[in-house]
Amino acid sequence: MDYLDLYNLLEAKVNPNETEIVIDEFVTVQNQTFKSANWTILQGHSHLRCEEHNMDFSDEIFKTELGYTEEGLDLIDSEVNDNKEFNFHIFVPRQQRNEKEAILLMHGFNEKSWPKYLPWAYRLAKDTHRCVVLCPMAFHMNRALSTWSDRRLMHSVSLCRKEHFPDLLQSSFSNVAISTRVQSKPQRFIWSGLQTYYDIVQFIDEVKAGKYPPLTAGMQFHFFSYSIGTFLSEILKLTDPKGYFTDSKLLAFCGGPTFNRLTPVSKAILDSEANVALYSYLVEHLESHLKREKRLHHYLEEHPEGHSFRMMLDFKVMRQEREKRFREISSQVFAIALEQDKVIPAYDVVSTLKGAAHDIPTEVIVTDFDYPYTHENPFVNKESIRDKVDTAFQTTFDKFCDYLNA
Repeated sequence: MDYLDLYNLLEAKVNPNETEIVIDEFVTVQNQTFKSANWTILQGHSHLRCEEHNMDFSDEIFKTELGYTEEGLDLIDSEVNDNKEFNFHIFVPRQQRNEKEAILLMHGFNEKSWPKYLPWAYRLAKDTHRCVVLCPMAFHMNRALSTWSDRRLMHSVSLCRKEHFPDLLQSSFSNVAISTRVQSKPQRFIWSGLQTYYDIVQFIDEVKAGKYPPLTAGMQFHFFSYSIGTFLSEILKLTDPKGYFTDSKLLAFCGGPTFNRLTPVSKAILDSEANVALYSYLVEHLESHLKREKRLHHYLEEHPEGHSFRMMLDFKVMRQEREKRFREISSQVFAIALEQDKVIPAYDVVSTLKGAAHDIPTEVIVTDFDYPYTHENPFVNKESIRDKVDTAFQTTFDKFCDYLNA
């Protein structure tokens, strides 16, 4: 079965409404319900507290009066119920030869549906004989409101943004929900990222408690990450909460640089105004925000995950410490970058993972495909080039599977 046939098969079969879905003689998919215990970290919650340090915070003012009640864009983050309880898709090899290891598949920024990733998860499960868990980030995939994907509603919001910002670039119905919300409160990037970080740790805690068979208590989790999913995977790997990721391998596809080396202005990711607001907040003026926002200062200064997050923001900041840590884990990291990727340039993948002097022995492969592609769509579903796409897909995932199986 080639890539296009596999994509169509999985898109038709995988859904969140069945407990178990038989794909073929090699793989089944299970849906497991997860309840986040970490949504209380989100802006707007009435009781902002760090249990670890026994600290309460009451200095944060949060209002979302954007005028988009019907579209759900004014909804306070802590009140988005879809983000609190949701399903994990788990791809299970029917002949599971490796019951001690599994893979966490981390997706890209502003993704609302899983079909692109289903063939990736299938190949990884089938060829490595490991379970693959598709991990939705906070307010993404099945953790987002359905109205944020409503073409009619979001097209109307996009038109309003274009009128309000005459120089706006790359606004679309696909990115207008996240662009509007991020521009109004860039801190959302941090707090939703922290919720996702803590949710993954909670998920592994629950695996170890036997909650999600066929995942077993002593299971080691590796990362297969794409785009901004690699950013989060790097923070988890570098921080290594509870020692869960000490021996984990990190596979990066089209991802890996520090935040300030990303170029996310795209109709599928962020519009130009949202990108300016986010970059200004996280890179140019973060120190000023830390002086004013006590809770933000606490999490980014007193928590190791906050320290790792700051280490991954700016290529020039904390570079020696970051490169020391990447050198220590270099034998566990493998990346493939694409020459024509304009969102996450291959050079910046190399410069972050291999260091400014390119002397860290992390294995990074820079390759190209023999057809037009983009960062957002590396494997194009197009009949006229199906053979070329299949070759690119099989070759790419052969390398990833070989690395995991080594």
